[in-house]
Amino acid sequence: MITFYPGPSKIYPQIASYLQDAVHEGILSQNHRSQAFMDMLQNCITLFKQKLNIPQQYHVYFTSSATECWEIVAQSLTNAGSLHYYNGAFGQKWFEYTQKLIGDKAQKYVYGIDEPLQTVWQSKADADVICITQNETSNATQVETALLAANTNALLAWDVTSSIGGIELDWHKGDIWLASVQKCLGLPAGLGVMVCSPKAIAQAKIIGENKHYNSLLFVHENFEKYQTHYTPNVLGIYLLGRVMEQVRNITEIADKLKARNNDFCQFIEQQTNWKLLIQDKTLRSDTVIALKGDADAIRQIKLKAKDAGITLGNGYGNWKETTFRVANFPAIEDWEFEKLKTLLRQ
Repeated sequence: MITFYPGPSKIYPQIASYLQDAVHEGILSQNHRSQAFMDMLQNCITLFKQKLNIPQQYHVYFTSSATECWEIVAQSLTNAGSLHYYNGAFGQKWFEYTQKLIGDKAQKYVYGIDEPLQTVWQSKADADVICITQNETSNATQVETALLAANTNALLAWDVTSSIGGIELDWHKGDIWLASVQKCLGLPAGLGVMVCSPKAIAQAKIIGENKHYNSLLFVHENFEKYQTHYTPNVLGIYLLGRVMEQVRNITEIADKLKARNNDFCQFIEQQTNWKLLIQDKTLRSDTVIALKGDADAIRQIKLKAKDAGITLGNGYGNWKETTFRVANFPAIEDWEFEKLKTLLRQ
């Protein structure tokens, strides 16, 4: 089965042999306070930072999911309040979850899928954290981090679940970066990643929140010793380290995905009757492509795809019935896109 589902998505084929290695090496039976585990964790973090060009002074933590990272941001880094910019379902979910934790101190700014964030941006003096969904999977938009001039003392928190490992991020443009591994990193679901700047850790120390098992100060204290704050997903961390050994630097990966995205979008516009949901190339995601049409046509193409051994991504949120989505993740191969093109030409 060829899958273009935008998460959980296709895993790297090498995962099968890595799973066997994990069993044979005995890492899955190691105590997570053992030296063997700590060495494995340190190696994974080192490779992760090297391959994704993360600044050396930034900190990498592992959690259960990106959703848990939302919780950590609300609990440990938000005192006066947070401001959430979003144009789709996942940004809205982040805001609504934060609102459950901190109430009216969570504020929102909703903008359109055809609006650049830069044109609606306004810093808010009483917000500790400004939360942005960098790659909105529900509608296939993205924010160019390098173009955002923050002009604020607030921490900038970016949800990069659908882009980390697929595009090159300007890490200096943010203080908290949160994600899960089941998309561009080509891994099974069940592991979250959080990257924090020194400024974020300094704010956590000022706020001093330490009431939860996943309070950021407790997480940080443990990871400084290459330990985890609770019994971790040992297999997920091991697999991430192995994938980081195999993949190229993010600069090369990002260039390839951008070129493939441009080629596929040009194909859609010139050789099919489908329409791209996001017309503005500067707002279009590099890693998730949304195609729109009437509901009946979408049902028919998904059935034809299934018969051809291809899984397409469903529409989501406001676009559930009128779009389908195509993942452009590193683990997906070029020949699979060619097979998808053949289907869509028909």
